[in-house]
Amino acid sequence: MVATTAEQPFTVAKIPVSSWSFAIRVWLATILALFVSFWLQLEAPTTSALTVAILAEPTRGQTLEKAAFRLLATVIGVTASIAITGVFSQARDLILAAFAVWLGICVFAAKLLDGYRAYAAVLSGYTVGLIAVQQIDHPQHVFESGMARGAAITVGILSIAVVNTLIFPSDRQPGMLAQLAAIHRRVREYARAAFHREPANSAAFLTLLREIVALRPAIASVALESSSGSVRSAAARSAAVALVAELQAARLKDDLEREASGWAARELLRRDAEVRQDLAALRSARWPLRVWRAPLHRSYRTAAESGIRAAAWVAIASMFYIWAGWPAASFSLSFVALVTGLGATTPNPRGFTAIGLVGTPVAAVLAGILEFIVLNGADAFPLLAVGLAPFAIGAALLLSSRNFLWSGFGRFNLTLIMVLLAPSNPQTYNPQNFLVTTLLLVVAAALLLAAQTLIPPVSDEKRRMQLLADARGELLKHGHAKGEALEEAMFRDASRIEQFIAVGGAQDSRALAEMLSCFDQSAVLHLCDAKLMQVTDGPLASLAGEARAAIVTRDTATLRAIAPRFREQATQEDSHDADIAACLVLTSNILELGSGAVARRKAT
Repeated sequence: MVATTAEQPFTVAKIPVSSWSFAIRVWLATILALFVSFWLQLEAPTTSALTVAILAEPTRGQTLEKAAFRLLATVIGVTASIAITGVFSQARDLILAAFAVWLGICVFAAKLLDGYRAYAAVLSGYTVGLIAVQQIDHPQHVFESGMARGAAITVGILSIAVVNTLIFPSDRQPGMLAQLAAIHRRVREYARAAFHREPANSAAFLTLLREIVALRPAIASVALESSSGSVRSAAARSAAVALVAELQAARLKDDLEREASGWAARELLRRDAEVRQDLAALRSARWPLRVWRAPLHRSYRTAAESGIRAAAWVAIASMFYIWAGWPAASFSLSFVALVTGLGATTPNPRGFTAIGLVGTPVAAVLAGILEFIVLNGADAFPLLAVGLAPFAIGAALLLSSRNFLWSGFGRFNLTLIMVLLAPSNPQTYNPQNFLVTTLLLVVAAALLLAAQTLIPPVSDEKRRMQLLADARGELLKHGHAKGEALEEAMFRDASRIEQFIAVGGAQDSRALAEMLSCFDQSAVLHLCDAKLMQVTDGPLASLAGEARAAIVTRDTATLRAIAPRFREQATQEDSHDADIAACLVLTSNILELGSGAVARRKAT
């Protein structure tokens, strides 16, 4: 009990101190960004404050990585804005059509990426809405608007970078090392249970697999935390890939016959040693012995369908605004694009839009209290800084929550309060503009939700079936990407399982069983093929060729017949020929189990 109590973080008002420090940093960075923007007399000071709100992340590395992608995506978005308005400057309808297509392309790219790369893809899309669409009546000002936005974003990036470096700096690397080490202990416990012939625990396996794969985006942010960050990031990534390989070795242990158990033990110990070496490299900031990549499974068909739907939603909204003829419709359409893009980076785009529809009036009430009650005509910057404190800090505290709903609500309020307040020098207080802006934002969210009801996002069931089809297709090809190591192929397959679970795969037990079977078959086929490739020359070359041909045709009887012939050539129990014999036995077992899983699913 004492140890457990000691591990609990120190709290203030039942909120961890780390969350308080994060919230205070966000508020200070916002104030710094506004101060510098006012001092430089930038045209878009609100954008600098919004940049801080968007870049508000718990650790310094995450903030810097997101900032780098935000800057890159802004450059791409500004370039696209100039190109679109330059080509279609005389046709407003064509500008809107090109914008919808461009956003669809960006959503397609986002669905093939993860983490801040996906965010950068959608940002490249809706930046055109914030620049080209809002200047649709004045296309000659697109370049000036893009430069003003770029300057404000740069100020926001520098402000949050300075605050995160000087005040309560927080890095991901120490927590990353502890998290990987804790997962390693749990993987060893899982392996120990497998070797003691305890009943297989698929739930534990899936939990560990998802936790390992989920670290992929965070591992990339470690590279920007220090001068040795790139080394630590490579070591952490290699450790994550090796953990998946060790977890898979432990899972396959149940499918081995007794004569192959010695090989299985050696294989598991080898992979466990690789994990320990990578963790040691991460701890001492040195390059790992093997630098693995952590590839991500990409479903191009699902990404294409998502991109087409996003383009259709924006097109529907554009047609509505053209029909309505509202003078400020371009601002509302930009918000449609923003919610569409950011929703594409979430598991449930329509749910994200619903949060926006509910959260917009709440943010409007809070922004109204801040502007017309707290500030109430004040024009002094210190009063703005003090008045903004409870709203910025409160939203940032919600953002730091581990609950997805509260975290999203906090981020939404943090950004939307800045949009509605629109800090300027001097500050303007116009209730009519405030109400019109709020109305346009609510209409935008409602219109997008209506479009998503008319043309729903890709359903979870359809995404599950596509992921399962991808797994079957890759298994039939019996191969992995060119230059991709066995461990890297395992990690990519593990990321597909994580995506499958994320879209409700745990509720479809038969489909999940087939997905896991494909994972097992792919791993053992690649492993067996790699071992057979090592005897392509010599007296056993022809026998290895027969075995590889049997693998291609899934001839399990031939594999079992060939295995003893390799075992006869083995000079000792742990020789390479003995390992091949054990691997062939394992392959035949896994293939037979896999064919049984497919047959059972077809029967249903």
